[in-house]
Amino acid sequence: MIETILEILKYILPALIVFLTVYFIMKKYLDQQYGLEVLKYKQQQGKDILPLKLQAYERLAVFCERISIDNLSYRLSGADMDHKALANAMLIAIQQEYEHNLSQQVYVSNKLWEIITIAKNQVQNIVSTAASHHGVTSPAQLIDRAMEILVESGGNPLDTAKRAIKKEVDIIL
Repeated sequence: MIETILEILKYILPALIVFLTVYFIMKKYLDQQYGLEVLKYKQQQGKDILPLKLQAYERLAVFCERISIDNLSYRLSGADMDHKALANAMLIAIQQEYEHNLSQQVYVSNKLWEIITIAKNQVQNIVSTAASHHGVTSPAQLIDRAMEILVESGGNPLDTAKRAIKKEVDIIL
């Protein structure tokens, strides 16, 4: 009986060693092949995504230009508008521009999107503050007061946002 078990082990043990050796070699080979395929996929995906990312940065730069106080006043002021109507139109336009560009946050860093949102909020606050100033009674005075607030605050938040956009583009390129 023991001889039979030993005889069986003589055949099973070498077969088991060969099986395990082949198994681990094949596993290592297949893992390497899988890694190569993943690398190829990521490289191809990177080539496809880069233009989309660059387009997102371009759109955010345009967004910053479109919500600047001077561009808003030029686009939105009308002959029959008072300062409150112009301020409301500017606030609505800023919000609409922001909502139009919400999808761009998918392609940029969280930090950059935070900077863009803060800049947008600051521009809205500047317009609101200028509109509520007691000396403002005309659209021209609204714009002048808003520009004064920009200077008093130490700089245009949109310039900061545009610099952040440029910096991030430099990083990915």
